[in-house]
Formats: sequence, structure tokens, C-alpha cells
Amino acid sequence: MRDVLDDLVGWWQAGETVGVGTVVGTWRSAPRPAGASMLVGPDGTAVGSVSGGCVEGAVYEEAKDAVETGEPVLRRYGVSDDDAFAVGLTCGGILDVFVEPVSRESFPELGEVAESVGRHEPVAVVTVVAGPEDRLGRRLVLWPDRSSGTLGSQRLDDAVADDARGMLAAGRTALLHVGHDGERRGDDLTLFVNSFAPAARMVVFGAIDFAAAVARVGAFLGYRVTVCDARPVFATPKRFPEAHEVVVEWPHRYLQAEVDAGRIDERTVLCVLTHDPKFDVPLLEVALRSPVAYVGAMGSRRTHDERLARLREAGLTDGELDRLASPIGLDLGARTPEETAVSIAAEIIQGRWGGTGRRLAEVEGPIHETADR
Repeated sequence: MRDVLDDLVGWWQAGETVGVGTVVGTWRSAPRPAGASMLVGPDGTAVGSVSGGCVEGAVYEEAKDAVETGEPVLRRYGVSDDDAFAVGLTCGGILDVFVEPVSRESFPELGEVAESVGRHEPVAVVTVVAGPEDRLGRRLVLWPDRSSGTLGSQRLDDAVADDARGMLAAGRTALLHVGHDGERRGDDLTLFVNSFAPAARMVVFGAIDFAAAVARVGAFLGYRVTVCDARPVFATPKRFPEAHEVVVEWPHRYLQAEVDAGRIDERTVLCVLTHDPKFDVPLLEVALRSPVAYVGAMGSRRTHDERLARLREAGLTDGELDRLASPIGLDLGARTPEETAVSIAAEIIQGRWGGTGRRLAEVEGPIHETADR
């Protein structure tokens, strides 16, 4: 959608109705990811792509029909034995495309969404793509601190907003299946959550075996994972296949450069697994003074005490040191690198959503609290 947003907003501002086809679900080797969009403008101009060319002709016609009828429709495209090259995906993938007419009347929040995207402000657009006819095409727009529109009822809006904001925080675009009033075990409604936010970053410092497990669980949680170490013999992509990038650089220099470049923000989590003073002390000086969500450092309690002493000598205040999660992770009794990674991930999740870290069986009240807890 980002690729076609300027064209869409231009027609929208001019009061025109545009046919929009958006990939909302993919399976196997589908050529474009969820969120890819194609427009059919009022003059018949096609902008964007949903499949790299395989099914654009069919989506083009569906978009024209949607503008004429004013009715949205969900279509599935895959390989057809009879007509594979006409409307099928020759790559063998399957994709669902939601086609709808978009105008100032049907999507009054589009201008605000475009402004948020331009300011790099997280915003999610939740659309009913399958369900009862009276709900189809309804939309809820969510920012971290506000919302606009409705999916049909306040109860449904509240339930969906909780999950959708969680997806937005992780930069995830995907489908949600809920009951008529937002029941999580229901499937009356299929909702497409289009998150306009870059994936939050996880930076893992220290190319050790624990780092490989942490990188794996970080990628599973939706983070864009970087592993950084100053030792080229250890910091290799082969050792960290789940990481999105592996960087050979002194950790504190790399982090400072990323901060200066604006690539570190309040959603970023930093996992310091070096437990070597020559690496982690200068690194933590930078980390604890950066606007990040989480700073965790590995090491024994003795290592932690010695580290705190060195950081105080370096001039860090008690307030800055209070941000440090060390020893890293929650007390799960973890032993292996994989178990330790789960412990670290649990602490990151707890910090993000304000959980207690206790067993749910011992906690009263709602399991899923509101996003502004």
C-alpha cells in the first residue's frame, strides 16, 4: 500500500472513487506479500501490483466492477488447471485479494492515515474482508493512542483494537479471525490488519550460541534482528541464519552510529550477551542513554555487580542504571540457550505490555488488558 498511497490520496482528495485490490492472505510461493495493492483510477489507469503480473487483469476487472456497484468482494487466486496462465499464479502460490471502492465517503480517515505514514507515526487499518454482508468493508483505524471508525459494534471494536495494536507494535500485517462480537475463538469475521509501521528492531550483541537462540525467537516474535560482534570469525551469517543481518563492528560504535542515524527508536530492544567488560561497558554507556524499550545484559550476579561498579565509574546515574535488566530474562529456571532465549523473550513481552510475570492461574481479572495499561 505504501507504494501506491500517493496516487490513491491524490484521487481521494479530488473526490474520485478508486478501485483498490489488496493482498490480504498468501500461501506457499505467492509472489507478493500481504498488504501489496493495486489501484484502478477513475480514468482506468492501473497503479501498483498484487502478483507481479499473474492475476492483474482479473483484479483490474474486479476493481472496475467494485467502483460501479459500490460493493467490495474477496477473491482467491491460485493455479487453475483449466486457465492457469489467464488468471492463475504460475508460481504455484495462492493469494486472497480484497477488492473495494475507496472514496472520501467510504474511507474518510485516509487523509489522516497518509499523514501518519508520512510522519512515520504507527497506524493500523483494520478492514472486515469476510463475514456478514452488513459488516463487509467496515473499517477501524487505530493509532497507539486513539481510533476512528467502527467495525459494527463497540464491543467488537474494543476486542479487535487490543489484538490489532499488538500487531501494530510488532509491525505485523496479517489476518485476524474473530467472532461476531470479537470472541477470539470465533470465526464469523475475517479482518485484515494493515500495519503501517516498520518492524521493531532487536539488536543482539555477542556472537555466542545463546545469541543464535535469541535471534531465532526474536525473528519469531516479529522483530527485525541484527547480530553484532567485533570478531569476524564468529559474526557470520552461517552461524545466525535467523538474523536479518550480521554486523562485524565494535558493539558500542555500531550502536552509536545507529542512534545517530535515527534507526534506533522506543520500540527497539537490545540484548547484550557479551559479558566481557571491554565490550559491554562502553556498549551499555550508549544503550542506557538511548531511547529504547529494553536493555538486557547477560551475566552472573557477580558479573552484574562488577558491571554496575564500572558503569558508575563511567558516570552513569542510578536512574540510567535502573533501566538495565540484568541478569537478563525472567526466572524460568532456564538452562539451555533455547530456554534462555524464551526467558529473555518473556521479559521483553512483559515490559512491552506491563504484565506481572506471574502464572496466569495466580492472577485475577482479564487475561488481556487494554493496550494503554
